[in-house]
Amino acid sequence: MYATPQSAGPAQDAALTRAAQAGDVSALAVLLERHRPGMRAVAVNLLGPGADVDDVMQDAALVALRRIADVRDPQAVGAWLRMVVRNSCRTLLRASRRVEPVADVPLPPDGGTPEQVLHSHALRDWVWEAVETLSPALRLPVVLRYFSTGITSYQQIAEACAIPVGTVRSRLNQARTALARALEATAATAHEDALRRTRASWQEAHETLAAAERGEFGTVVRDRYSREVSLLAGGARLGGAELLLAGMDSDLSAGVRQRPLHVTAGRSLVVWEMELLSPPDDPHHCPPGVAWIMTLEGGRVERVHLYHAAHPREVPAPAAA
Repeated sequence: MYATPQSAGPAQDAALTRAAQAGDVSALAVLLERHRPGMRAVAVNLLGPGADVDDVMQDAALVALRRIADVRDPQAVGAWLRMVVRNSCRTLLRASRRVEPVADVPLPPDGGTPEQVLHSHALRDWVWEAVETLSPALRLPVVLRYFSTGITSYQQIAEACAIPVGTVRSRLNQARTALARALEATAATAHEDALRRTRASWQEAHETLAAAERGEFGTVVRDRYSREVSLLAGGARLGGAELLLAGMDSDLSAGVRQRPLHVTAGRSLVVWEMELLSPPDDPHHCPPGVAWIMTLEGGRVERVHLYHAAHPREVPAPAAA
């Protein structure tokens, strides 16, 4: 039996944190309840009273669930949780000013990436099982917000999903509520191995690009994609398999290459974040990156939504004196 939130101290924090890192759901719940007043105080101080505080608290709870393995000093987990809230508030404030936020959640001192952290503890499979229960309209913003590395701000998610920023906030709020219910409902069930699925998707991304460079992208599309596959951009359908093949051929002919940077793989939604490498003689030929946001039906790709990263804003040179 864990201590009550009121009686918990640093030693109890450490025990709860280690248990949560080992996959104990009830330990994480007690930990969040223990530090809820301090976390909420940070949110109110930065945002003022209102509905945004509740949104940030829900957001912070999900971040803590995914990244509890970040905590290297279990006795200082309270400070870590308050930092998560503080950074969530800052992200929200930046979004309201329509300024692109930076990745905010503190990473472990050894330099591990969010992906490595996600893979390092037992909660990952449980989280993914709950994500899969969401409707497609709620699942995509959640996956981009919490699992991608380059499409995490409200504005970026809005562009990728072709919906207004206000709708992004609304759907994320609905999704957090639905996830809380789904997490509780799936806590005791068997969970698919998310790490194995992600590794397989990494391999598939590399194999797909290698096949394309050999002139065999058509075989990949025939074997792994639906016959009615749709290519979308900005929420609009641009075409089907023929356009996919033509687009890849055009890029390769122009000397453009892609390199996988990050893979997020669920049963029904996969995101490949790619670096786009322009030809040496035309360094500004293409944007710096593209995300392949793929919806799967029966294990085959049904829709491919391409989201291109924006070029960095160029700073104008100072006027001559």
